[in-house]
Amino acid sequence: MTERMPVVFVSHGAPNALLEAPDTVACWAGIGRQIPEPSAILAVSAHWEAQRPTASLAAAPETIHDFSGFAPSLYQIQYRAPGAPALAERAAAMLSDAGLAAGLDPGRGLDHGAWVPLSVMYPGADVPVTQLSLVNGSGVNAAGPATHVEIGRALAPLRDEGVLIICSGAITHNFSWIDWRAKEGEALFPQARTFTDWVAESLSARDVKSLLAYRDARYGAESHPTEDHFMPLFVALGAALDDTPARFQPRFTYGGLAMDAYLWKDSRPR
Repeated sequence: MTERMPVVFVSHGAPNALLEAPDTVACWAGIGRQIPEPSAILAVSAHWEAQRPTASLAAAPETIHDFSGFAPSLYQIQYRAPGAPALAERAAAMLSDAGLAAGLDPGRGLDHGAWVPLSVMYPGADVPVTQLSLVNGSGVNAAGPATHVEIGRALAPLRDEGVLIICSGAITHNFSWIDWRAKEGEALFPQARTFTDWVAESLSARDVKSLLAYRDARYGAESHPTEDHFMPLFVALGAALDDTPARFQPRFTYGGLAMDAYLWKDSRPR
């Protein structure tokens, strides 16, 4: 039986994690060393939303510096991985076959939610990568956790084709819990720690029902005033199928940004 590729979720933190969060950077590098060499990468980032799941056909994705106010050196970083247009088309077809209308974007590059962790996990930039959007919508068309789990499940067969699915978001993302003067260290906001540990317990127990209703958990709604940064976790959860994740706990950044990461490895008996 061919080994199934893992699924990864990372909390990407602020764009300057590369410069200011060495514990997180070491964590990403360590995760990268645990993964078999992929044929390609499908990256899902909190920083790209569309009306339907949309994959990029870019043959040479640009490095998007979608932020402001950080050190000039951050804007000089270029992650020049080749694109994966065939994978983009394959992903869109799989989603459509699952009843999830999908689209293709001719030239979308890699936003910082994708290229920041990828530049650590695959510093050689030699693995082809395409980015897939989250789904936004509003009112009756709002796309929440359940829709993103469905997206992940539809894409799960890619794992048997050598594709690594990397989902990048945040376990906590409340700007009122952030102290920009705080260095990498422990949580300064106990609410953030409480919710982060609840997520870990729920993932370990494979308690999908509770995770889907995360806003009812203690500090769930407060941890995510908007849902965009938590939705990548649900894509990963769907793609992970029945695998149980390993939790990684880098130090909090800016006092309130939990930097937890998860790695789902193939747990089928051999």
